[in-house]
Amino acid sequence: MSLSIALLTVSDTRTLAEDRSGDALLERLSAAGHRLVDRALVPDDRYRIRAAMSQWIADPAVQVVISSGGTGLTGRDGTPEAVAPLLDKTIEGFGELFRVLSFETIGTSSLQSRCLAGVANGTVIFVLPGSLDAVQTAWDRLIAAQLDATTLPCNLVQLLPRLLEV
Repeated sequence: MSLSIALLTVSDTRTLAEDRSGDALLERLSAAGHRLVDRALVPDDRYRIRAAMSQWIADPAVQVVISSGGTGLTGRDGTPEAVAPLLDKTIEGFGELFRVLSFETIGTSSLQSRCLAGVANGTVIFVLPGSLDAVQTAWDRLIAAQLDATTLPCNLVQLLPRLLEV
């Protein structure tokens, strides 16, 4: 099943032309048969991040949003704080598994990862670190399978029609 995905890069220093992590995500989602519906870059500003995310969350044509960047510990890093209040439900296992997988390549530095995932208004949201290794790990080892309707015993695709149940 082909999904409609929006990509958000959070950075004070990159442009879209220099966004290797965003490019890697675009290549992977396209190779998996998904469609890019929008792509944007915003600075590390929680209100600009929240505005971009909110626009996509409100758009019924967007099924998945993946952001990269702004998840570190510095004063300017605020993507998790910007996105968390928008989520209806969090997917705690995503961050837990991502840190385990990251430990294999970056060791104890993985404890600094503040990635997260959740759902908002029927939209699946992934918040990733901005490094190329991080987005490759997240897509290749977690996200791709969960956005594949053939992944058993369950996947996020099969839940999409039910995310707005009351």
